[in-house]
Amino acid sequence: MGKLILFMAMSLDGFITGPDDGPDHGLGINGHRLHDWLAEGDGDPRSYRPVEPASRQVFDEMMDTGAVIAGRRTYDISGGWGGDHHDGVPVFVPTHVAPEGPPPGHVRFVTDGIESCVAQAKRAAGDRNVMLHGAYTAQECLRAGLLDEMEIPLVPVLLGEGRHLFEALGSDHIELEIVRILQAPGVTHLRYRVVGG
Repeated sequence: MGKLILFMAMSLDGFITGPDDGPDHGLGINGHRLHDWLAEGDGDPRSYRPVEPASRQVFDEMMDTGAVIAGRRTYDISGGWGGDHHDGVPVFVPTHVAPEGPPPGHVRFVTDGIESCVAQAKRAAGDRNVMLHGAYTAQECLRAGLLDEMEIPLVPVLLGEGRHLFEALGSDHIELEIVRILQAPGVTHLRYRVVGG
């Protein structure tokens, strides 16, 4: 069975968006800076593939996943990616209340808790990894001991305000082991393994 891996670009001061993120400004004010390491795409996820080898490696690993878990807020702000995050893999969205009507495309709303959501996503992914998006959902997975690894493209900018990745994590001690560092222009890709709590 594959791993559950958080993929989330972050500023040096811990923000994953600038201020005022929402449907009209998905990454908030100046938050687009966090994705400058990606190529300028045309809406097709593969079109954002970086040219630089280290960043390309991380991007390819992110895209080669068998399922996606996206927090409800991330899903809503992104417009649900039109029902397809990439390559037709199932997208699981943990939520307390699912929207009315059938979910779009490959989206599946999960209302019976984060453990069930992760189990369903891992079953769907088979031997491939599951990509995780969203600060709140990442924190839920960390608290529940469900997150295996984190891939953090660390961008050398101080945004000053916005949405913190680990803002509401709490006081529990969670130990991480760094397993890889890849340096690229404008970004340092950090891979951590979650080793305990």
